[in-house]
Amino acid sequence: MNRKPSIFVTRRLPDPAMAILAEHCTVSLWDNAEIPIPRDELLRGVAEAEGLLCLITDRIDAEVIAAAPRLRAVSIMAVGYDNIDREALAARGITLTNTPDVLTETTADLAWALLLAAARRVVEGHKLIERGGWGPWHPLQMVGQDIYGRVLGVVGAGRIGQAVLRRGRGFGMRLLYHNRRPNPALEAELGATYRSLNDLLAESDAVIVTAPLTAETRGMFGAAQFALMKPTSIFVNVARGPLVREDELVAALRAGRPWAAGLDVFEREPIGPDHPLLTLPNVVLTPHIGSASVATRVRMATLAAENLVAVLSGKPTPHVVR
Repeated sequence: MNRKPSIFVTRRLPDPAMAILAEHCTVSLWDNAEIPIPRDELLRGVAEAEGLLCLITDRIDAEVIAAAPRLRAVSIMAVGYDNIDREALAARGITLTNTPDVLTETTADLAWALLLAAARRVVEGHKLIERGGWGPWHPLQMVGQDIYGRVLGVVGAGRIGQAVLRRGRGFGMRLLYHNRRPNPALEAELGATYRSLNDLLAESDAVIVTAPLTAETRGMFGAAQFALMKPTSIFVNVARGPLVREDELVAALRAGRPWAAGLDVFEREPIGPDHPLLTLPNVVLTPHIGSASVATRVRMATLAAENLVAVLSGKPTPHVVR
């Protein structure tokens, strides 16, 4: 009988994923659904592991990798992997896998939910009713911004960015995008037009950020970029918080350019109830829930489990991070 490889899982996953892992591996895990694994528990957990299944909340750096001398594979239940030291993995020949495609449409849905909620002041209206402030109707009561027929600019035209752009067609919008390089196939499919970042910001009525976090993109949105935006524009970030210099966004929103923002990600997560963004009426915030539908989270976990099992058993997987 073949020996099952030992793995460590940094959080209990949905049952279908745990069943896959249990069938093929000897599983140890941090069995607390509410809080990320403490550093000392992570270092202890990987000591004998041949495989590691982790989340975006886990910092997998050189120290963790050095503490796992038997490690052969790391599977992250996410698309992004900026929390993982890829150079340290590569130096040891450790394979890294992720879960692309699965969360594309779900995250694009949330981007649009934030855009519409911010543009039409949905949360602000809810709070108005909640505190008993809804008085007689008048022509300028709770007026917001139109989205239909306006200009949509997407920064980062990968899978999620393209899904966001496709939804824009249903709103009759003119579509702009900014990426590392132009994408002629995308332009032919959607009629989208490539713009430099500055031109996109100046022309767009809605800016949705879906770019990856890299050394080049970290802090790419600050005071200079917000100053280019229209005073009626909406800024949405469903990518990574550190793409935005948060204090400069707060100042820009207070100054009225952009008009409003919808944010699912933040420089440091979780944010507290005293965060300056919570003092602004023109902001809609969600707690990093871009992929948080039941079906998507189950599929993400299942794919992460399948990826890890495949690598440890010597089988191919299309989801190796190159």
